[in-house]
Amino acid sequence: MMQNQQQGQMHQNMHTGAVPQQMNHGGHEVFDLHEVLSGSIGTLNQYMMLRQHVKDQELMNILDRQYQFMQGEYNTTVECFQTGQDPSQPTQSYKMNQGNDFVYGLKPSQPKKPMQTLSEISDEFISGCMLASCKSGASSKTMAALETTNPVVRRVLADSVPNCIEMAYELSIYQNKHHYYQVPQLAQQDMNQMLNAYGPAQGMPQASNTNMNNMKH
Repeated sequence: MMQNQQQGQMHQNMHTGAVPQQMNHGGHEVFDLHEVLSGSIGTLNQYMMLRQHVKDQELMNILDRQYQFMQGEYNTTVECFQTGQDPSQPTQSYKMNQGNDFVYGLKPSQPKKPMQTLSEISDEFISGCMLASCKSGASSKTMAALETTNPVVRRVLADSVPNCIEMAYELSIYQNKHHYYQVPQLAQQDMNQMLNAYGPAQGMPQASNTNMNNMKH
């Protein structure tokens, strides 16, 4: 009897569009959310494992701040995904503590190659892993948000993307400051040409005479 009632309710929902709030998710959305949440767990686990190998206190502070923030975002995403409603804690914006100055140019360095032993784990390697995780999170959350039908989950995912970008930017600045990540530039002449390759758009597009004549007919 209960099964017949459930089937009848589902049949009614298909015709009326009335879907329980916690079931207000599309198929693609559910699969993508599983990818996002699994990725978030993987990032948190990676941060936890890498923490014991960190030597630089500045990197340790970045790791701890980012871990705490990511954990809160993970819990918020799980909550609104399961309930379909606004989370009990509103979404937050991640703010890094350092400036945003980059050092440009390339300096001679040793070729990079795979590690041979765990003793080679360095702050360069750790910050690189963290950076890759943040970039991956930004991509997966963006793609999931574009497939999400639940308005609350979509907003939570969309709000999280700038935080992934901010954390990745923080890590790239840290790497650049310690010469782990070097940023080449174009020659000045090439840079100027690239900078001035585009001009501003002006005004509204005007309908051609041919289009106007077709509209009259």
